[in-house]
Amino acid sequence: MGAGRKYPPGETRDRMRKWCDLQERAHSDVRKKLVSWGVYGDEAEQIIAELISEDYLNEERFSRAFARGKFRIKRWGWMKIERELRMKGVSAYSLKAAREEYDEEDDGSVLAELLKKKARLITENDPYKLRAKLTRYAVGKGYGFDEIRKATEQMGEE
Repeated sequence: MGAGRKYPPGETRDRMRKWCDLQERAHSDVRKKLVSWGVYGDEAEQIIAELISEDYLNEERFSRAFARGKFRIKRWGWMKIERELRMKGVSAYSLKAAREEYDEEDDGSVLAELLKKKARLITENDPYKLRAKLTRYAVGKGYGFDEIRKATEQMGEE
């Protein structure tokens, strides 16, 4: 076992398979985990290649699952999902696949629901300041200005 290495090679592979089996992983996450275990360079790339060939790692599957989960559970907008996927280094093809999982029809109703909940928590009497706070919140969640404008206008009509 090399200096600073956490597990012997066979155990590293087994542990990495189990770790990837728990949930979908990005290639970059696997690479970071291997580095944290003291596995670098060609050996790390070999392990990643094995995980891909054994179907433990699949970038498109990861991207789809990530987009679905972040939209349905965390209620993120597409801009934030896309930014996070890009930070994980996924390919343009996988980004396109993830976009298919993002439900544009539900997008407006999800944002409207988020903003209504947030508006109840904000104690602000000035409607312009309230709208500004809601806009900042929605931008942080990854929604675009057009979507936010439509949702806040709908709220004002109600």
